[in-house]
Amino acid sequence: MNERLSHLEVHPTVRLARSREAASASGRRVYDFGVGDPAEPTPEFVRQALLGAVPTVSDYPAVEGSLDLRQAAAEYLESRFGATLDPATQILATAGSKEAIFHLPMVLADPSTGRDRTVYGEPGYSAFRIGTTFAGLSDHPVPLSPEKRYLFGPEDVGGDVLERTEIVFLNYPHNPSGQTMPPALFEEWVAARAEHGFVLVSDEVYVDLYVGEPPHSLLEFGREGCLAVHSLSKRSGMTGYLSGIIAGDAEILAHYRKFRAGMGVSTPVWTQAAAAAAWRDQGHVEHRRKTIAAKREALLEVLQSRGLHVYPGDGSLFLWVEVPEGETDVSYAEKLLDAGIVVGPGSMFGGQKRFFRVALSPDLEACRAVADVWPTL
Repeated sequence: MNERLSHLEVHPTVRLARSREAASASGRRVYDFGVGDPAEPTPEFVRQALLGAVPTVSDYPAVEGSLDLRQAAAEYLESRFGATLDPATQILATAGSKEAIFHLPMVLADPSTGRDRTVYGEPGYSAFRIGTTFAGLSDHPVPLSPEKRYLFGPEDVGGDVLERTEIVFLNYPHNPSGQTMPPALFEEWVAARAEHGFVLVSDEVYVDLYVGEPPHSLLEFGREGCLAVHSLSKRSGMTGYLSGIIAGDAEILAHYRKFRAGMGVSTPVWTQAAAAAAWRDQGHVEHRRKTIAAKREALLEVLQSRGLHVYPGDGSLFLWVEVPEGETDVSYAEKLLDAGIVVGPGSMFGGQKRFFRVALSPDLEACRAVADVWPTL
């Protein structure tokens, strides 16, 4: 057994699936706000693009993704962020965002150089810690808090740590709070990267799901030593397609590309065709954003009617909710489970037990109907 892995807990999606199964066993209706897997159908034109691309003879797909897919992603990045990238050298297709985040520490870090750690904010996405552990590196989670708007800058890490850091992971809009990152903080991190020499990786999978002003991308502020990870899972309702991109520094991506064939994660050609169609269309994203906003408003009304305080995040697919007085995140999640409601305890994402996460996954009817069973305080 690999003892390095012994401290890793059961993955959050597995734990949430077990909660859903427990709620279903009661026979009552289940309201699953646990995993961020939206109920809305994948757009019809995406499904048709996939079906139309299934070949008569199936060859191995290119590990970097088809040029058409990378061109479609480049068109998206330029129209959405004003970021002009070369699809041949600055964009790679990935099997979703998690795959890239998991593999980057293995590909980029050489502990013998003295750069033996990764930095990320916590609470946060579990893939940062898991990828670090599998790579045999040390991690440096930075505690995030509502008092500091779930943001962290280079001064929160310190120069001594950054000198030993191979990767700094940013994740904004933030999972689980929905906090977005201001331009000035992106600029601080790009300057710190230039000073200390680490790779700056921005997980931006929720960047198209927002309320108010569109969130920014790291690619607007820097390219050298910088990578941005995007996914179609939430943006286009394609969670099961496992399709994403990683874009930025051409030299780093050339190094990463060398090892992708050995990882066995090439995206099937039919998925690539569906992905290219999705990246090129913005109309369905606007529709999905409005749908999620309606669900957000419906759930906010339910939560506020129960006297619950919701962190004012303006991005992502989640609501980050403070637990009632006298409860912990786990005890309150268990109380909700007794009513058939599945949520993610905050400690599942590292750190605070003061909050729980509500994923805006069920349809609008369910987001309204849950008011009938949500416990009063």
